[in-house]
Amino acid sequence: MRFLPAVLPPDSISGTCWCFAFVEGQLLLPADETVSFAPLAPPSFGAFEPLAERRHYLGRLDDADCWALALPEAPPGWRRSPLRTAMMQFGEPLMALAGRAAQILEWDRTHRHCGACGTPTELQPGERARRCPACGHTAYPRVTPAMMALVWREVAGRPHTHELLLARSPHYVPGVYSALAGFVEAGESLEECIHREVAEEVGVRVADLRYYGSQSWPFPNSLMVAFSARWTDGDIVRQEAEIEDARWFPIDALPKIPPRFSISGHLIRDTVLALGGPEPTATAAPVNR
Repeated sequence: MRFLPAVLPPDSISGTCWCFAFVEGQLLLPADETVSFAPLAPPSFGAFEPLAERRHYLGRLDDADCWALALPEAPPGWRRSPLRTAMMQFGEPLMALAGRAAQILEWDRTHRHCGACGTPTELQPGERARRCPACGHTAYPRVTPAMMALVWREVAGRPHTHELLLARSPHYVPGVYSALAGFVEAGESLEECIHREVAEEVGVRVADLRYYGSQSWPFPNSLMVAFSARWTDGDIVRQEAEIEDARWFPIDALPKIPPRFSISGHLIRDTVLALGGPEPTATAAPVNR
């Protein structure tokens, strides 16, 4: 499936449309859980059109137009689902589209008034922007960059034997551990953020940063940028306000880790395989990283 993003809908609407409809930040799915999330027939978008308070065109997935809609309530035949739970049921690119829709609707909701003078803003034709008619301040959807670092080391005196430094925050699903993560501060590079966050969260120092990949993370508007990093020195001293537990784990004896739904799940599994370890056991537990 190929997605082409766009701001303006085409002159000729497709025969079916993907509708990502939200009520208070939760995605609407068919009430009958045996029915798959699927395109709807326009122009009414099923039961959504009469209730839609806001709508944004997203682009076209293969031959179907895609829309994000905000509704005050779920119409008959539909149920609300937490976005993270719903996204775990989707494959690519529906997972990414659901996240895109959520972020655009949240940007629209939080920029109804100018952040500089308070005047109601107006949507701009032809671009994804809200502009203040009084002072001209223009707000575009923005993402907040966040780094992720998976720290590894070779066990002293045991060549080719490796461990991963994994941690958990208090809001994690019980028993689930993940890579370290934190937001990039103003004036900071990704690399500088990694060194600072790793030192702050667990008290160790790292080197040999290697870029792994990135993932849009709509909770609410992050871009997760993942790296692996080699431990150089320091004992684990956790930041108690952020980290509930942090430990070194042998790559063949890992705790529960995030599923491949999140980039942390991909990063941990692929790093273990690259270090010569076995495929980690999968877990379906939804986590925040």
